Amino acid sequence: MTVTTARALEAEPPPEAVMIQPPLGQILLARGAIGEADVAKALAFQASYGGVFGAILVRLGAVSEDAVLEGLATQLGLDIMSNERLPQDPATYVAALQTSGIDTDWWVDQAALVWTDDTGTIHCISRDPLKPSLQEALLAAFPDKHITWWLIRNRDLDFMIDLVRREIASAGKDYEGDVAMLRELAEEAPVVELVSNAMAQAVGENASDIHVEPREHEFDIRYRIDGVLQNRLTLPRSRFDAVASRIKLISGLDIAERRLPQDGRIGMRISGKDLDIRVSCLPGVFGESIVMRLLMKEHKQFSLAKIGMAPDHLETFGKLAQEPYGIILVTGPTGSGKSTTLKATLEHIKDGKRKIITVEDPVEYNIPGVTQVQTKADIGYTFARALRSILRQDPDVIMIGEIRDLETAQIAVQASLTGHMVFSTLHTNDSLSAFTRLIDMGLEPFLVTSSVREVMAQRLVRRLCPNCRQQHTPTVAILEKYEGLAKNFPALFAHEPQFFEARGCAKCQHTGYKGRLGIYEVAVLNDEVADMVLHQRSPAELQKAVRKHGFRDLLEDGLLKVWQGETSVEEVIRVAGQTGIEDD
Repeated sequence: MTVTTARALEAEPPPEAVMIQPPLGQILLARGAIGEADVAKALAFQASYGGVFGAILVRLGAVSEDAVLEGLATQLGLDIMSNERLPQDPATYVAALQTSGIDTDWWVDQAALVWTDDTGTIHCISRDPLKPSLQEALLAAFPDKHITWWLIRNRDLDFMIDLVRREIASAGKDYEGDVAMLRELAEEAPVVELVSNAMAQAVGENASDIHVEPREHEFDIRYRIDGVLQNRLTLPRSRFDAVASRIKLISGLDIAERRLPQDGRIGMRISGKDLDIRVSCLPGVFGESIVMRLLMKEHKQFSLAKIGMAPDHLETFGKLAQEPYGIILVTGPTGSGKSTTLKATLEHIKDGKRKIITVEDPVEYNIPGVTQVQTKADIGYTFARALRSILRQDPDVIMIGEIRDLETAQIAVQASLTGHMVFSTLHTNDSLSAFTRLIDMGLEPFLVTSSVREVMAQRLVRRLCPNCRQQHTPTVAILEKYEGLAKNFPALFAHEPQFFEARGCAKCQHTGYKGRLGIYEVAVLNDEVADMVLHQRSPAELQKAVRKHGFRDLLEDGLLKVWQGETSVEEVIRVAGQTGIEDD
C-alpha cells in the first residue's frame, strides 16, 4: 500500500511526536471502519510476516484504502493528495528530482517523488514518508526549502512513478513506430487499471459512449450521458499513447497503425453486466480520436408507452404498426433513439403468430422471438443482399436497420407491395422530408405513395432531475405558443401546467437532468398528402396539409413535455430549435 505523507515539515519530525498519537487501529475502531476481530487478525499477520498495519488491513480485505488514508491523516496530521490535484506531467517530477543532486533512479527505487510549486515549496509523496533515510535525503537535498508531505492513494502513486520511470528511460524518444514498446505500454498495470476504471465508471454513470480525445499537451476522457458529453478526466499528452494502445490492443486493432481509421469491438463483463463495446479510431492532428460505444448484451424490455409518446401519437403509431403491409419510417439523426423505437414497436406487435426478421448493423439488443441478422459489409453481406435472402424466409414483418441506398429502398418497397410490413429508419431532419429523401434516392413518387403508410421523426430530450428541479415561469412568447397549442389539442393541455427548470444536484452530476425521453412528430400518408407527394410538393405545403389531421412538430411536442413538467423549455429548444416559437 502507498502511505505518503502530507504536511509542512521544517525538520525531521521526532518519532515520539508520532507515537503520542492514537494508534491507527484505535482510530479505525472508533470510526466503526473495522472490528476487534480485524485488529487481532492484522496484528497476528504482522507478528508473523511483518509489514505496515494499515497495508495489512487493506490486504486482508478488512477496510478500504481510502478509510486507512483518512485514519492516517488524523493520526499524523497530514492531508491526502487527490489525483486531480497531482501534477500530471512526469517532466515536472523529473525536473525537481534532477535539482536534488541525487540520482533520479534512487528516488524511483524509494517510491518517492517530489515537485516544486510556484511559491518554491517542495512537495513530496512517498510509499513510506516516515522512513528516516528518505527524510534525511530530502532535507539534505533541499536544506533551505519549505517541505510538504502528502498522503496519497496507492494506485495514484504507482501510476505516476511508472510514468516518471518511462520519462527517464525514454529521454524524449518517440516510440510511434516501435510496436514492441507500444505493446509493453499497453500491458503495464497502471494503464490497464486506468482503462478498466474508465469503462467501469462509464457503466456506473449510464454513459452511452466514451470519448478519448488528444490535444496538443493533454488528452480528455469524456462520457456521453443523456446525449450530452461531460468531461471526466484530463491527463497529460504523454499518457495518451499508452492508453490508446491499451484500448486498441483489447479491441483487436493494429496498435502500430495510426494513419488510417480502424473499427474494432470488445466483449467484457463490467459491474456484473455483459457489454459489447464498439471501438472507432480516427486519426487527427494531435493523435487518434477514440470513441467507444457501450452496448448492453442482456435483453431490455422495450415499450412504446414508456419512451415518451403522447396518447394521440401512441394510438396512431400503434394502430398502423399492426397493419399487415406497408412501410413505416422513423427518421432522425444518429443517437436520436430510432433503433429503440423500432425495438419497442416489434415488442408491441410481437404475438407469436407472425414471423419477424430484422437486418441490423450492428445488432444492439437481443429480442426473444425475433430473428435478427447482422450485416457484414466487409464480406459483401449488405442490407440489400440480406433482404433478398430474408424474403425467402417467409417473413410477415421485416425491420431494416437503415435505408441507405436505392437498392435497399427498392427491395423495401417491393416487400411492402407483396404483403409484408416493413419498419425502417432514415436520416432526415423532420418527418415530411422523408418523402423528398426517398424520391432523391431514385424511387418513383408513385412507389413512395403506394408503400409508405406513416413517417415519424423523433429526438431525445433530457428529463429534469426530480430531486432538484425548481418551478419556473416561461417567457411571454412561449406562453403565447401554448395558447395556440391548447386550442388545437385541448385534450392534451386540459390539466394545469407544471413548468420547471433545471437546477443541479449531486444526484444528477449537477446537470439538472437525469434520463431521457422522446419528442415526436407523426405524419400519416392520407389521400390528400399522397397526392401532394405524387406531385412533389414542398415540405412546407405538406405540413399545411397534415396539420388538418392533428399533426404537431417536434418543438410543439417538446413543449407538451414541458407543460407536463418532464423537461425544460431550454432543453427542448436545444434539441428542436426555436423556429416557430412566435407563431400561433
